[in-house]
Amino acid sequence: MGHLAFHDPLWLLALLALPLVLWLRGRRSVPVLLVPFAAAWHRPSLSAPSRWPVGLALLGLVLLVVALARPQRVEDKREVRSQGYDIMLSVDLSGSMLAEDYEKNGEPINRLQAIKPVIQAFIDQRPSDRIGVVLFSGRAYTMAPLTFDHDWLSRQLERLKIGLLENGTAIGDGLGVALTRLEQAKREAGGQRQGAFIVLLTDGVNNSGALSPAQATTLAKARSIPVYTIGAGKDGYVPMPVFDANNRRIGRRMVLSDLDEAALRAIAEETGGKFFRAADTDTVEAAFKAIDRAQKIEFQSKSYLITTELFWWLAAPGLAALALAALFSRALGSRPAPAGAAAPSVSALASSR
Repeated sequence: MGHLAFHDPLWLLALLALPLVLWLRGRRSVPVLLVPFAAAWHRPSLSAPSRWPVGLALLGLVLLVVALARPQRVEDKREVRSQGYDIMLSVDLSGSMLAEDYEKNGEPINRLQAIKPVIQAFIDQRPSDRIGVVLFSGRAYTMAPLTFDHDWLSRQLERLKIGLLENGTAIGDGLGVALTRLEQAKREAGGQRQGAFIVLLTDGVNNSGALSPAQATTLAKARSIPVYTIGAGKDGYVPMPVFDANNRRIGRRMVLSDLDEAALRAIAEETGGKFFRAADTDTVEAAFKAIDRAQKIEFQSKSYLITTELFWWLAAPGLAALALAALFSRALGSRPAPAGAAAPSVSALASSR
């Protein structure tokens, strides 16, 4: 919705002169040319046709004066405050994420099944943020670039499953690819990224990839991008499903969890983030809620001020009214005066007595 405003309202003061013109019209001593065609407009007769030029001229003048005041339809101008970040989620999709050391409703679930609904809830709670996802195991790739389309992002998360990538744990590459997705010059100041952070979730130790965790950490630190690290899974031996050659589950075996907690702590501390240990579903949720609270900030901006000029909507009919007044005055002036009528006065806008 908008409202009407005048860009140059002082022109409206000229409307006050029109009543003065009407008052002066009744005086014989007023000189000619106060108003165009004024001498022709005056007729001794008070008949309706003789009033048309005067009425049209006054209407035209009113419309032109209002047009000169530049009326505008202005959209509502308000300051708006919104919370917004660019967030990259870097998620481990290695085979160890199949370890079933989490529970839901008393039933064992694997690590990926435990974190997917928590990630989804995190996305749902940040509608003003652009969020992207990087997946890594033996190598890293971008599943979703930064986007505001959280519905589309949710559909991509539903497709996540272990085995999409070659096995391994390339933590450094997972962090490095996430950093490249945050490279946008318009959001940088002094070479440092503004309003962005990374959430890195893994359950293992870096054992593949081209970039080491230390090298990726140096890059993140140089650009002032905080990295929040989450170590998934329990310590010690954890149950791992066993599959046959046809990928059919045939049982479980116990394997030793090998989370590199020291490396994850170092990444978080050096970049200004924080490390969380997510040993069960409750601590996974607590970790994402803590990140959500820590990384919310208000950016102040103003909405665009949209104006629609209404000048010609008034000026065009005003000029047309003046043109019609001139035509009427010529037509009336060319008609023979009635018998016994006095000659037209040379006074502008003078009224007959």
